[in-house]
Amino acid sequence: MTAPALGVEQAVPPLAGFTVGVTAARRADELGAMLERRGACVLHGPAIRIVPLADDTRLREATEELIARPPDITVATTGIGFRGWVEAADGWGVGEDLLKALGRGRLIARGPKARGAIRASGLADEWSPPSESSAEVLDYLLDGGVDGLRIAVQLHGEPLPDVVEALRVAGAEVVEVPVYRWVPPAELAPLDRLTDTALACGVDVLVFTSAPAAASLLARAAERGLRDELIAAMRGPVVALCVGPVTAGPLEAVDVPTVQPQRSRLGAMVRRLEAELPGRARRLPIAGHWVELRGHAVVVDGELRPVPPTGMALLRALARRPGRVVSRAELLRALPGGGDDEHAVETAVARLRSALGVSSLVQTVVKRGYRLALDPGAGPVPVGGHCLHGDVR
Repeated sequence: MTAPALGVEQAVPPLAGFTVGVTAARRADELGAMLERRGACVLHGPAIRIVPLADDTRLREATEELIARPPDITVATTGIGFRGWVEAADGWGVGEDLLKALGRGRLIARGPKARGAIRASGLADEWSPPSESSAEVLDYLLDGGVDGLRIAVQLHGEPLPDVVEALRVAGAEVVEVPVYRWVPPAELAPLDRLTDTALACGVDVLVFTSAPAAASLLARAAERGLRDELIAAMRGPVVALCVGPVTAGPLEAVDVPTVQPQRSRLGAMVRRLEAELPGRARRLPIAGHWVELRGHAVVVDGELRPVPPTGMALLRALARRPGRVVSRAELLRALPGGGDDEHAVETAVARLRSALGVSSLVQTVVKRGYRLALDPGAGPVPVGGHCLHGDVR
């Protein structure tokens, strides 16, 4: 059997047929648009919201303290945080004084976004770790010696007790700068819907752009008694895509494998998914056609065919044993809602054939059930994982 021409295959967008859940609060529209341009269906359930502290007493006190006694070293952990700090100081009429004070010392950036914010302010950074890790920043500072130094640490939404305590134990005077904080979303329903959809096999990928978002998703699932189930889903059928190693931390701490780009950028993350996800799709030679099972659609000879949830559930059950007969009773159990009327299977099969556009893909085996008409000589076909999207893992 000859596979479809390469040009036909390329006509299907790489993420078409897959559903991607976005947990980001900031730049979610930009990320969603990038995913949709590549064909993905996007569900948005923000796991956090950012609360700026421009009017916060602690931020103002820390700023005035550093202007009065400039730090020897300033650590910028995030771009948005450093920019917000400078903007808040401008609002108080001390922006130039703050930049002058910080410029008298050394500036360390935890990652490229923080570095960009430092340079945009007219200052120069000394160093940034390749890993964008707070732990690597700490190692760099301790290796250089901090005894007697005054160090300002711009926090990135939550305290950094391990970093701050280690610097103080090493003899440094540390000034914590709380620029903003992460809190749970004001409206939890979208996040809960995203979690429920992931557990119901309706999401192929969950995307994370910050560690607090990953931690918040797990915390909310725990409140609802669904934490273990969500972790199990992300260990198996649902891909956890993270913008970088810092973001992946809360997930990897509970043994959830993550997919990450080489560079911690939204564009690089989307390109990584674009390269990764189609390769996970189940591809079978059936009745003289190439059939590729994606999350909520099927590609038949290079043509994307949307399939309703009931049809996809039926198709996944058949695809677990391609070429073998699956009984009506077993297929009935696979249908959403189950039931005890085997005529429901006949109706579902008819609708599936219509959605696929090629009726011969699903064969009726009289008095026994149905089978995918796997082509003779196709050889052993690897069977996908269990239940949840077993066809694309």
